[in-house]
Amino acid sequence: MFLELFYGLREYGVRVTLQEYFAFIRAVEAGVAEYDLDKFYYLARASLCSDERHIDRFDRVFSAWIERAQALKDPLAEIDEEWLRSAGGKHFTEEEKRLIEEMGGFEELMKTLAERLREQEGRHEGGSKWIGTRGTSPYGADGYHPSGVRIGQAGSRHRRAAKVWDKRSFRDFDDGVEIGTRQMKLALRRLRRFTREGAQDELDLDGTIARTARNAGFLEIAQRPERKNRIKLLLLLDVGGSMDDHVDLVQQLFSAARSEFSQLEVFYFHNCVYERVWRGNGITRSGMLPTDELIRTYGPDYRVIFVGDASMSPYEITEPGGSVEHWNEVAGAVWMQKILTRYERAAWINPVPEEHWRYTQSIQLLFRMLKGRMMPLTLAGLDAATTELRK
Repeated sequence: MFLELFYGLREYGVRVTLQEYFAFIRAVEAGVAEYDLDKFYYLARASLCSDERHIDRFDRVFSAWIERAQALKDPLAEIDEEWLRSAGGKHFTEEEKRLIEEMGGFEELMKTLAERLREQEGRHEGGSKWIGTRGTSPYGADGYHPSGVRIGQAGSRHRRAAKVWDKRSFRDFDDGVEIGTRQMKLALRRLRRFTREGAQDELDLDGTIARTARNAGFLEIAQRPERKNRIKLLLLLDVGGSMDDHVDLVQQLFSAARSEFSQLEVFYFHNCVYERVWRGNGITRSGMLPTDELIRTYGPDYRVIFVGDASMSPYEITEPGGSVEHWNEVAGAVWMQKILTRYERAAWINPVPEEHWRYTQSIQLLFRMLKGRMMPLTLAGLDAATTELRK
């Protein structure tokens, strides 16, 4: 039965190994999850899903698998009447006990439950009779009935809780979808590379313990330089025109980058880089800087990330005078090549879905110019970009 879950996860792109699978089997055999379905879910997820980007995929596979697994069993065999009686005595309030008596007592409640289990043929949602979810039947989960028997639901929801794997709370982690600021930060952290720099002003706990031990127990403080991220990043953002459709997403990326990199320089351009870029993205475009000066000022140890939809007339890239805003004496492709020659570790992040790229000539031009280092603005795309920039 568990092999079906294993193969289902592998087929759906969750990279689970045999070693992880056998660890999961050993944990099940050891009774780690006991007989609690939610505990079993968390055990399975912790054992079989090691990448947070695949949690949503795991939830979908697990939900389908557990439905099939439960359908194979006799539902009456899953409910111990003595346990139900003891649970009722422990957890029902006096008001709930009074309501149960109004329904005919606990015996009548259990008798009706057994009849429902024999008659019901599948999953049911809503309504007031069958065992299911989100209804007013006395039996099931996620609904409301003052004297009900909760089935398939751990904990109370009035207090009542839905099955956690049906919530799909982790769909934003899926590496094929657009992401928010938190996920962008997680992806950009893969680009960080720490070294210890500066004065020795940070406590070295391990060194302090070792020195104190060698000093017969007399405290001897050890210090070390602070760890600093030595990655330097140039962020070049396309603004205006068709990029207005993506402004919220780009702002999130900008915010994530600012929080993750202390050595970050941000400049703006429109459509394609020409002879000038600017720092302040306002009406006056403050802080104009010649592109040649940008290249001279920031050394080749900087990584460069372009962010833009790359959607424009191809002449804006290939021809002098192709810019829609001014007369550019030198084609945009020449300026792009200057930057790419200076900064070998460069990538382009495109908010346009990747499946649309082939329909836009300008995207194809820049894709080839960057030798394929254009990635979509998704978790997988950022992961690929940071991997490329770390080389």
